[in-house]
This record gives sequence, C-alpha cells and structure tokens, in this order.
Amino acid sequence: MESVFRVDGERIIASPAAGGPWDPRMQHGAAPSALVVWAAEALATPVPMRIARLTVDLMRPVPVAPLTWRSEVLREGRKIQLCSVKLLSDDVVVAVATVLKVRAQAVKLPSEVLGPAVTLPGPEHAPEELGHAASSPFVACVSMRAARGHFGVPGPAAIWFRLDRPLIEGFAVSQAVRAAVAADFGNGVAPALDFRKWTFINADLTVSLAREPVGEWILVDAESWIGPDGAGLVMSRLADTRGYFGRAVQSLVIEPR
Repeated sequence: MESVFRVDGERIIASPAAGGPWDPRMQHGAAPSALVVWAAEALATPVPMRIARLTVDLMRPVPVAPLTWRSEVLREGRKIQLCSVKLLSDDVVVAVATVLKVRAQAVKLPSEVLGPAVTLPGPEHAPEELGHAASSPFVACVSMRAARGHFGVPGPAAIWFRLDRPLIEGFAVSQAVRAAVAADFGNGVAPALDFRKWTFINADLTVSLAREPVGEWILVDAESWIGPDGAGLVMSRLADTRGYFGRAVQSLVIEPR
C-alpha cells in the first residue's frame, strides 16, 4: 500500500492520502503530528529514550503539497532530551513542535501503581465504524471500532483506531506515531457540535505518555467542552489493550459553516 509521505533528505512529499475533512487542500492534523514524531525519533540520544510528551502548534493550514522539515536538540541530558521540529511550506513555517524524551530504564514497580485497565469493549469486540460525516482521505487510512458512542456524533465517545497505511515510505510505524495519529482524532471522536453545521478545527495537539503503547490499536476516550467565544477544548484518555497509558488535549477554533 502506498505510504502517506515520502521523505528525501529534508524534503517531504505528501500523497493525497494526507488530506483532511475541513478542506481537500489541507492535511488532516494527524498527518503532520505523526510526521514530527518521526522526525523527533530520528534524532540520536546519548542513552535509550522514548517520547514522553509531544506538543504541536499548527501555525497555518498544512497543505497537501511538498514540505521541508528541520529539527534540533534544545536540551541534551542523561535523563531527558528536548527537541524542536518545524515543518515548512515554501519556506513558511506551518507547524512547530516540541518533543520531550525521557530515559528508558526498566523499573520494578509495586502492582498498585500500574495504570487503570480498560473496562470498555476491546477492538475485537467493538463494532466497526463504517461511515460518518467527517470523512477524508486520511480517515480512509485508519480502521475504527466503536467502544462507546459513535465517531462524528455529538457527545463523549470512545473509539479504537488502527493506522492501516504506512506513514513514511521505507520506515516502520513506531508506537509513538500510532499514539499521535489516534490522539488527533479526539475532536471527531467527541464533537460537541454538528459537523455539517460547524467547523471545530484543532489549532494544537498535546500528547503525554506515561508509557509507550503496545499493539496496533489505540483507544481515544474523549469529551469536548465548548466556550461561548469561539474556542473549545477536547480532552482524551489514551489506552491500548493493556490499559490507559496517556492523555491528549486539543484547543479548538469554532466557526459556523
């Protein structure tokens, strides 16, 4: 299956599969969010590390067009690495991310401090989501299973996601990439408004991981709060088949269509 992106040095070629639901010329937010995770993971670390926190600011609509990327280490240490990743279109910055990595070191913990288990149906028992209002080329790259509620229907819901298409040609999909892709779907999992009458585009995405997820399926257990002044907030708990492992937050820009 064709990958969503092809990377040649600092140049990124986006396939039509990167397209989002709001404008066919604009990428789905999950696509650049996953890109910056890949770029951050490509930076060498002095000791084994994993991503603990990702913050992506979508400065402008990210076009379905050639991009360039730049990364740098902002702070290097024995326990953490803080790095920055920028995506540019025609030399204009369209997305900026900071990524925090922490040292990966096995620690024997008391059983009572382990994360909570998922009591909702797992992906093998949840019904498949076949269609919804917020369809787009990138949405076609993922499978969805509804553990609670339905995707694109107003109200809190919990949906399992699996990325089915390779993200970057020649590279395996990492577990942090899977988490970033799923996390960006929070505003579609639990919209507070009718997609056919309103747009509620996320201007950013922050994902914090207590541990790396396992397996291909990621659960997004989300709810939205909408303010009276054109802003909103989506909060998601992230889980895999072993239990909850992270949280995601998105800031929304609300407008009538």
